[in-house]
Amino acid sequence: MKKIILSITFLLFTILLFAQKHNNKNILFPSYKGLVMSGYQGWFRAEGDPSGQGWGHYGYRGKFDPDNLSIDLWPDVSEYTKTYPTAFVHEDGSVARVFSSVDASTVDVHFSWMKEYGIDGVFMQRFFGAARNENSRRVPDMVLRNALDASQEHGRAIAVMYDLSGLRPGRDDCNTIIEDWKHLVDNMKVTSYGEKQTYLHHNGKPLVAIWGIGFPDRPYNIRNIELEKLIDFLKNDPEYGGCSVMLGVPTYFRELDYDCINDPYLHDIIRMADIVMPWMVGRFTLNLYGDMNRYSNRVKNDIAWSKANNVDYVPIVYPGFSWYNLSKIEFEGRNQLNQIPRHKGNFFWGLIREAINNGASMLYVAMFDEIDEATAIFKCTNNPPVNATFTDYEGLPSDHYLWLTGKAAQYIKSRETVPQDIPERK
Repeated sequence: MKKIILSITFLLFTILLFAQKHNNKNILFPSYKGLVMSGYQGWFRAEGDPSGQGWGHYGYRGKFDPDNLSIDLWPDVSEYTKTYPTAFVHEDGSVARVFSSVDASTVDVHFSWMKEYGIDGVFMQRFFGAARNENSRRVPDMVLRNALDASQEHGRAIAVMYDLSGLRPGRDDCNTIIEDWKHLVDNMKVTSYGEKQTYLHHNGKPLVAIWGIGFPDRPYNIRNIELEKLIDFLKNDPEYGGCSVMLGVPTYFRELDYDCINDPYLHDIIRMADIVMPWMVGRFTLNLYGDMNRYSNRVKNDIAWSKANNVDYVPIVYPGFSWYNLSKIEFEGRNQLNQIPRHKGNFFWGLIREAINNGASMLYVAMFDEIDEATAIFKCTNNPPVNATFTDYEGLPSDHYLWLTGKAAQYIKSRETVPQDIPERK
């Protein structure tokens, strides 16, 4: 009887395995452990690009000029094959140009930089609004398709991160994401794209991230948006499941305090997942005495909590923060330029050092291309336009933060102790 039960169990497991629509062969990235991944917004649109949407995320109200400006860093566009003119000018009078995230050539350049500097890959941000229907998916799918092609070309890991921003309580719930994931698996082939599978796995399963859980400033209640149903679907559905799940939660998720809702249900949800990732952007700065020690203790205690609750843990590191132009309209100009200064990479390196030396086995870098809030690590110029206010890379090479991120990847793979100071670049 026992043998019969075991045989039936094995048969059911086999049926389940082969019913799923993921590529279970030639997986290049079977685990997040040992990797340094970055977030990839992919949301910059330019007038005249293939999206047909006009300006997006560079400015406001479909405009991009000194009165409608939302970025604090200006991208170094010297290596792009396709760029777009703007209403901004450089000191020599030349017209300043920018890229569009919709162009395949743009995404290819970005992934080529990841390969060149040894950055393992990116989580493609997929906002709730993009997942709603066929029309809302159209342009995000274009960016994702280009990223899938580039990940194959350059051998970089790629994964989907759903951002719950835009979820409307009483009108939306996580069933929208369930349907979108089916679309990504069936139509975009995200987990079976190419001969060698570059979709990021964890514990041998495709990794799907869900960000925006437990933040008190969100309009939705995590208890009534079908969150448990979504996680169960991703993990257990016979066709589309078999996935690992990573949850993006507030910095103070353990205490259920400060930037976090005071609801122990959050811990229940985290225990259903495979990885917890606390959002730490804006929470630490070298300008405050002892803040690096505070970050170090945060990571150390987060790791201990995660081990006790049987989930893996990934800390966030970021190079700095500035949203002077973004806040001029959205927050009536209450934020200064370089609110969290980069200190020529020393802040970024300090976070990397403390995270790895305290036992982090993987990192999330926020962000690859985020120039709205100036957390970008990709190439930005020290000579931005002169007819508006911007920050820059403090005279450092435009690839400085790509190089630092690559060094982080080297240390996390070797498990060597990260030195106090930034290594000399040779």
